[in-house]
Amino acid sequence: MKYNENDMVPMIEAIDLFCGAGGLTHGLVKSGVDVKLGVDVDPACEYPYTKNNDAKFLLKSVGDVRGDELLDVYDEGVVRLLAGCAPCQTFSTYNQKACPSDRRWWLLLEFERLVEETEPDLVTMENVPGLEKQEVFHRFVATLLESGYHIHHEVVDCSDYGLPQRRRRLVLVASKLGEVKLLSPEEFGAVPKCVEDVVRNLPPLEHGEADPDDPLHRCSALSDRNMKRMKASVPGGTWRDWPPELVAECHKRPTGKTYPGVYARMKWNEPAPTMTTQFFGFGNGRFGHPEQNRAISLREGAIFQGFPADYEFVPPGEPIHMKTLGRMIGNAVPVTLGEAIGRSLVEHIERVEKGRGDAA
Repeated sequence: MKYNENDMVPMIEAIDLFCGAGGLTHGLVKSGVDVKLGVDVDPACEYPYTKNNDAKFLLKSVGDVRGDELLDVYDEGVVRLLAGCAPCQTFSTYNQKACPSDRRWWLLLEFERLVEETEPDLVTMENVPGLEKQEVFHRFVATLLESGYHIHHEVVDCSDYGLPQRRRRLVLVASKLGEVKLLSPEEFGAVPKCVEDVVRNLPPLEHGEADPDDPLHRCSALSDRNMKRMKASVPGGTWRDWPPELVAECHKRPTGKTYPGVYARMKWNEPAPTMTTQFFGFGNGRFGHPEQNRAISLREGAIFQGFPADYEFVPPGEPIHMKTLGRMIGNAVPVTLGEAIGRSLVEHIERVEKGRGDAA
């Protein structure tokens, strides 16, 4: 058995499927898990994943990965963790057209296949809450149970764990070694954070501007009309506060009156709203800066996802593509949630080891 040097607890080694830019990996590493490999089909994710994490990157669709490829990654004598978040847009409340024919619907079953082929000691999965009601999730859980795993899953709000963002997520942890659970926010030692706590001191920006010292701290330009709307917006308010001539025609219709959470500013003293893949657009949600006349920057969005303020997403000197980076950041597993999951599994292994010692 391979042990941590300081406390003689068995080492957990992990492989992160659908790893993206490394949000889950970065959180797991912070908790003491040794992540060996990330797997993703998006080549844009390789630089941020490898630059910020001491792990290798496999550019490959999870559907094409074989179990023996993954087994070769783990060292001998470790506790093996298989982790991942299958693309979740299919199950998201933002997606009004989800259907079983969507290929992403079945990527969770590729995760299931790799669990069966590798038989890891631990499994964790993070996704949107809507997945919990789907047959594909029930099948995934049934397979884990049949394979001898103890399972715990629940829907959490990441802001309860200290993420400066309201983000409800489904978290599953499973273990072949005994009963397992996700730490509560109190057990995790969470400290609540709001928008002001994490971005108040970033350099101010004009709309369409970038910070010369941080290429990721850049924001979208606003049209003249959207600038008028921005100036008419107040933190926590809605487009209903605007003069009638600024209200979009679609919002004047009965069907549009139920969408007040677009073209809106955040509040300093509350967590940010859920980061989507288009958080850099003022009209895409409550993504207006609390006081500056602009939408939030890519860096601010990354910070709301729990990434450190110096996390690198693009090689120095390379162009910044807002849509690519917005997708990468918005789709990430929040680093803070990854750390809570990792801590839960580390403490689970500590309890298992203690139980073995007591029994001896």
